Amino acid sequence: MSDAESERGNIDGRFRNLPFVPAPPLVRGGRLWQFRSPRSRVGRNTPLPQAPTILVFDSGLGGLTVFRELARARPDARFVYVADDAFFPYGALEEDRLAQRVLALMSELIETHRPDLVVIACNTVSTLLMPDLRARFRMPFVGIVPAIKPACAATQTKMISVLGTEGTVAREYTRTLIREFAGDCEVKLVGSRHLASLAEAEMTGSPVADAEIAAEIAPCFVQKGARRTDTVVLACTHYPLLAVRFEKLAPWPVRWLDPAPAIARRVVDLIGSAGGGPPQTSQAFFTSGRRPKGALAHALAGFGLAVAEEPQTFDSPHLSA
Repeated sequence: MSDAESERGNIDGRFRNLPFVPAPPLVRGGRLWQFRSPRSRVGRNTPLPQAPTILVFDSGLGGLTVFRELARARPDARFVYVADDAFFPYGALEEDRLAQRVLALMSELIETHRPDLVVIACNTVSTLLMPDLRARFRMPFVGIVPAIKPACAATQTKMISVLGTEGTVAREYTRTLIREFAGDCEVKLVGSRHLASLAEAEMTGSPVADAEIAAEIAPCFVQKGARRTDTVVLACTHYPLLAVRFEKLAPWPVRWLDPAPAIARRVVDLIGSAGGGPPQTSQAFFTSGRRPKGALAHALAGFGLAVAEEPQTFDSPHLSA
């Protein structure tokens, strides 16, 4: 473990005392390009079963942007996508309440689905709880955090913005990343209260007005003399769902940086490449018990996910909404 990882583990270690309950493309001119993820310093783990089970977890639908890249990288895997929509949006929850919720829920999900690897496709959870999740559970966990290092490497003007939930941009983990990797770049943190909900509305077939989206992204665009923002980090997995709208509404062209492809490469680094087996059935579960219909059901099918036939229920009192 690096010194930086150790420091961040100390930041979040306070949650280890909670009760244990039996836990990129850059858009440029309409095209996407990717940055490379760092390779593991501990080497590859022992290969997992040829058709591993991968649990993808998010507060809602944003994790679909990560699932899409994972499915491309390991089409032979069985995916279980869990949206904790009963507690959406996570960005509005107090840290202690969120920690208790996620740690308890993850315990039940692991007991039920027996995954070989868990992907936390949520910046809010990843910046708060990754050390605690890895300490409590035996399987590998892969998280997603603001892509500040690649953004600072890509910028030409040395001005970037980080667009995330209010919780993510306020978290010490995010500020630690800036101290470690920003160098001489100016980083503006932009916390959006409504953007994740707007992305969910679009996915469920409720059109969102341009003005609503424009108001949320406007603070990302800063001009100082001849210099102006040229790179925006998408620090919430919901936001790439609106990438086309962002491009349309931006006051000037910027790179929109989404780390999902790098997360997929990290997963392959841990468990190996696809083994050539047949595609597996992948299912989506919603903790609210809802059965998606209409536009959302169509969207999930487009991502290659089948909605679970039986809603999943959770008995722990720690999981009550």
